[in-house]
Amino acid sequence: MGTIQRKRVTMSDVARLADVSKATVSAVINGIGMVKDSTRERVLDAIERLNYRAAPVHTWQVQPTGRKSLGLIIKEVDNPYYAEVVLGARAVAEENGYSLLVASSEGKYESERRAVELLRAKGIDGLIVTPVLHAQSDLSHLFDLQRRNYPYVLIEQVLGVRASIVDVVNEDASRKAVEYLIAQGHTRIVHFAGPTYSMHSQERIAGVRHACSASHLIFTDDHIVRAGAHLADGYRAGLAYFRSCPAESRPTAVTCYNDLLAAGLYRALAELGLRVPDDVSVIGWDDIPLAEYLSVPLTTVRMPKARMGALAAQMLIKHVEAHSVLPPQLVTLESELVLRASVRRLTL
Repeated sequence: MGTIQRKRVTMSDVARLADVSKATVSAVINGIGMVKDSTRERVLDAIERLNYRAAPVHTWQVQPTGRKSLGLIIKEVDNPYYAEVVLGARAVAEENGYSLLVASSEGKYESERRAVELLRAKGIDGLIVTPVLHAQSDLSHLFDLQRRNYPYVLIEQVLGVRASIVDVVNEDASRKAVEYLIAQGHTRIVHFAGPTYSMHSQERIAGVRHACSASHLIFTDDHIVRAGAHLADGYRAGLAYFRSCPAESRPTAVTCYNDLLAAGLYRALAELGLRVPDDVSVIGWDDIPLAEYLSVPLTTVRMPKARMGALAAQMLIKHVEAHSVLPPQLVTLESELVLRASVRRLTL
């Protein structure tokens, strides 16, 4: 027997159910014009009840390929962390007959917005987004996806955005890393923080604060070094910070936003004549392949990177193929501290 094809829901169906014109439905979807709140709610309710999905923008440009496809927007193309996320997502996509297209925002929300628009214009069936977040972020493109009932999944939570999410426990893992340093006798600890466009950066700072506040240590903003996410960021921040520190008050341990910062810091410390871990202990984050092959293998927090990508792709495919609107789902994964040679126990 042949497969029964479900009739595609149209804008006219939404207008009929909401008892409004097609122009009103279009205005609600596109966030334009003056529409009463009660009318907007009726339209949005009809969209959800019918599981209507607005056609991609500029559909006249799209050449049908006969193959389903997903998009994945990452934040840093040169970060090996995202390579494993991509590989996990691609494996699941291909198992289910989808291609995976990857774009990078490079930490700029305007680039993220353009990538979302471009991928939708290409007829992509759904999106996985690692969102850019900071005080000036414009999240209108994500709200636009919601209005259009367009399937998407976030890797990292965004407050106020109703979407399915795959994320990791950051604060607790960061706390445990610092507690390990404290247990090894370290009392002068600083944190090389990540970019402001990542909520994970703020959560990892919060974990450091939590660990210190639960001990006898005092942790202030002076103990946070605003570094970034790349090798060069760790190198520059390491040189600047440790050059300014008198030897008697120099930190004995540093936790880093990611392994790339830690690797850059290694080089800076070597140029300053400081040894890891004899003079400074270092903990990274992510457990990228490089971590194990550094001159001093890096103690780091291992992220389930490939699994995050795979789960996000599985979740997205369910939304794409569902005949009705699925409720948002939150999956939170655990990280683990991987002990290597970059942390030294001090004499207590």
